Amino acid sequence: MIVVVLNEDRYAYDIHSLVKAFYPEQEVKVFVQGEKDLKSDAGLPAFFVRFEPEAIAAGYQMLPKETKEPGAAKENRVVLTDPKDRIAVKNELKRLLYGLLSQETKKQLPWGTLTGIRPTKIAMQLLEQGKTLQETQTYMEETYLASQEKAGLSVDIALREQQILSGIHYEKGYSLYIGIPFCPTTCLYCSFTSFPICAWKKRVGEYLDALEKEIDFVREACRDKILDSVYIGGGTPTTLEPDQLDRLLGKVRASFDWTHVKEFTVEAGRADSITREKLKAIKRHGVTRISVNPQTMNEKTLKLIGRQHTVQQVKDAFWLAREEGFDNINMDLILGLPGETQADVADTIEQVKALGPDSLTVHSLAVKRASRLCQWIEENGISTLHNTDETMRIAAAGARDLGMEPYYLYRQKNMSGNFENVGYARPGKAGIYNILIMEEKESILALGAGTISKEVYPDGRIERCDSVKDVGLYLEKVDEMIERKRKLLSHS
Repeated sequence: MIVVVLNEDRYAYDIHSLVKAFYPEQEVKVFVQGEKDLKSDAGLPAFFVRFEPEAIAAGYQMLPKETKEPGAAKENRVVLTDPKDRIAVKNELKRLLYGLLSQETKKQLPWGTLTGIRPTKIAMQLLEQGKTLQETQTYMEETYLASQEKAGLSVDIALREQQILSGIHYEKGYSLYIGIPFCPTTCLYCSFTSFPICAWKKRVGEYLDALEKEIDFVREACRDKILDSVYIGGGTPTTLEPDQLDRLLGKVRASFDWTHVKEFTVEAGRADSITREKLKAIKRHGVTRISVNPQTMNEKTLKLIGRQHTVQQVKDAFWLAREEGFDNINMDLILGLPGETQADVADTIEQVKALGPDSLTVHSLAVKRASRLCQWIEENGISTLHNTDETMRIAAAGARDLGMEPYYLYRQKNMSGNFENVGYARPGKAGIYNILIMEEKESILALGAGTISKEVYPDGRIERCDSVKDVGLYLEKVDEMIERKRKLLSHS
């Protein structure tokens, strides 16, 4: 355990996130002096941050192992340029702390002090303010200590996002998300709302009843708004049977004005849930984009992470979708899966290139507290998770070979290698909803258990309301979930 002691309760979350980024294998505790009596473990640094009226001091001392004496305390200090500017103070604090952490660990993080999930949102805002591409990149490098490569990537993607979203109706429009919280099994790394379909098979009809009530509400509440995109995700939407998919998609198609809809996505997902009959039902209702998501093309890893399908099934599902006329197929991959090497990643990329998907979403493994992966790491050690600059470059090169360019990016807490998730796509095949959910440029109404709706106001303010995660509770309280959305929309 590593402890950080503050003299004032300020920026604890940001401090915790940055220290954790340098020490992903350690538990990190941040607290105000006098609140607790915790100490860093032997052989680890004990950090402190001291806020002064015009400055901030930060330092650490290495705690001894066994009989050794404590290491000499190290302290750095920064004079604040504007003590009343909270954002400026936070950035100066994080740069100060980053210097100490980098000095101690001999590491540099690719994204510097940025620990939030939306670095491209910063770049986009700067471009919208009239900054040039070079000014924006320089700002990312100097303010957040991001590497030249990552700063350049964020600017490149922000510029491409602006072009892709040029026809979106930000103020008068909205997008629709429908969550299907069922999966064949729960993957090792997963923390999303998902329930085994085998246990809920007899109640899927009830779930669709509840979704239809929410759909009816949205249809009336948003009658005067423009629908830009529709995304059906999960879980695994194709755990539904063909007739259930037909029912849901038919309801969605019949309930809204599709004049301006630019994208209709169904996340088909796992190969063991995809059949020709389901693909026909999806195609019949005008879905324009689907996903077939292997995560890896390594048979051994698939078994380890709980994906009960083979590599051949992934290939069969992909070609089945092509046969049924889908010309915009995404594939998801995860880098840093347990035990996977650089050679494994390279092999996965080569197999994916042979299939030729239209877009590719490359995720860096994120260790979520609610996933079984946490227990697996306790038993096997975090050193088995390998994600490096080179594996990220292998994936990026594979996407380029397929004629794809990066079009959206986001990050998560506790990501393997402290990297990012990047969506690559061929021209005209980018996932519009993916950009909207990350950049928070348009309101999104999300239906189903475990979903979160967002209302984006013209002044940039964002309000949210969530639905309960438990499916049984959602079925009981669907009217309350609708009222939450009614209240959210009444503020606009």
